[in-house]
Amino acid sequence: MAELRFDGRVAVVTGGGRGLGRSYAMLLAARGAKVVVNDPGGSLVGDGTDAGPAETVAHEITAAGGQAVASTDSVATPDGGRAIVDTAIERFGRVDILIHNAGIVRRAALAEMTYEDFEAVLDVHLRGAFHVVRPAFPAMCDAGYGRIVLTSSIGGLYGNHEVANYAVAKAGVIGLSNVAAMEGAAHGVTSNVIVPAAVTRMAEGIDTSAYPPMGADLVAPAVGWLAHESCSVTGEVLIALAGRIAKAVVAESPGVYRPSWTIEEVGEHIADIRDMSRPVVFPVVPDGHGDHVRYSFGMAQRGAIHA
Repeated sequence: MAELRFDGRVAVVTGGGRGLGRSYAMLLAARGAKVVVNDPGGSLVGDGTDAGPAETVAHEITAAGGQAVASTDSVATPDGGRAIVDTAIERFGRVDILIHNAGIVRRAALAEMTYEDFEAVLDVHLRGAFHVVRPAFPAMCDAGYGRIVLTSSIGGLYGNHEVANYAVAKAGVIGLSNVAAMEGAAHGVTSNVIVPAAVTRMAEGIDTSAYPPMGADLVAPAVGWLAHESCSVTGEVLIALAGRIAKAVVAESPGVYRPSWTIEEVGEHIADIRDMSRPVVFPVVPDGHGDHVRYSFGMAQRGAIHA
């Protein structure tokens, strides 16, 4: 099997100074990519700055014979996001790959979460994704090529205790990726989501003693493939956890059609409404939104009552 390389490609990795982001940056650089290692070096909750993490990874890459530059701008603001993308274009002349991995954690029960903590997490994870996608996307479309990989979470798919801010942000990232996939399809730009799980500083406070091996090295290859020119999917979600790589989808039951409904009839038919024995999946690209509407319209047009 031929090695998949990134020679001539320019990659931006946010949150690239530590943990998963560092692993992504190092892997892409080892395969020939020029890398912008972005990381403001803040604490787990987003406080403070430290140029050390980004500069250290960039130095490791260059010391190994690769090409990299450190960026310490924050994805949390539009100006910061644009500066990160501009660094790639000004230093290396283009941006081919965008991996948004930056993240912070501020835990609190839903009934106790402050608005400040809610907004701070959305600023980095969700708004941060938009802040880097927005300037990178048109540059990719103009070039006729791009690979976007955004980061969601198990919490974004299924929720979790004491992280309403994180769950909301990570669910929103999927919507952003889907739109980028749909609008980028005609321009050679793919957009996909990685749902990673690894024992990094983001797992601080969690008892991981009984976990199987969960290093960043078990996630990075999936991200690398999504970032590669051979990537054959767009608008999809891949999960990488403890050596398992899987696809996640939004699925619907076939549903029940009636020409009119009462509250009582919804209750009467709820078992059939919720029956997932024949799941229906609408791929995002080329037109999942339209396919969804057409499916429901088709049932109405046929006029048959499905019970």
